[in-house]
Amino acid sequence: MNDFYHRQNRNLQDQFGTRPLADRINELIITDELDDEAREFITGRNMFFISTVDEQGRPTVSYKGGAAGFVRVIDSKNIAFPLYDGNGMFLSAGNINNNNNVGLLFMDFENPHRLRVHGSATVSTDDELMDQYHEAQMIVRIKVRDIFINCPRYVHSAQSKEESEFVPREGIETPEPEWKSWEVVADVLPDK
Repeated sequence: MNDFYHRQNRNLQDQFGTRPLADRINELIITDELDDEAREFITGRNMFFISTVDEQGRPTVSYKGGAAGFVRVIDSKNIAFPLYDGNGMFLSAGNINNNNNVGLLFMDFENPHRLRVHGSATVSTDDELMDQYHEAQMIVRIKVRDIFINCPRYVHSAQSKEESEFVPREGIETPEPEWKSWEVVADVLPDK
């Protein structure tokens, strides 16, 4: 058995009588490689959530969106995705540069399903994938440590109407978000 669970997980599993179930889940669904089903699910998403940790140990979660397929499965152990223009805070990228442990949650709200990926990340402004993503500022690469499906019981069913008009597309000028025209930030926006 691997070390997927730590002492506090085990204490709670024992308290609630779920250690055998947790062990079975670990045995059956937690793996360190992307199979064909996981690859198809990941590349079919147009969004996911990523958790990172800052240098004080404070966690944050960010929503990352793009056109379906913007997350690339490089091989059975590695995925990559672009970071596009955002709010200039660089929370995810900065946190990854400090602590490369990340958690990703891929969701399908129309057909409730979710997939978790844990791994170690790197961020680069000169990655070979940069020219494959229109308007990418950086590329994040994740080396997969754990991947597993997660119970969709509490996933609310929702339908996606359309992708955001702000997703960069080759040959189409990406509109500026309204907040970048606000007077309170106009003087501190970086040059394009």
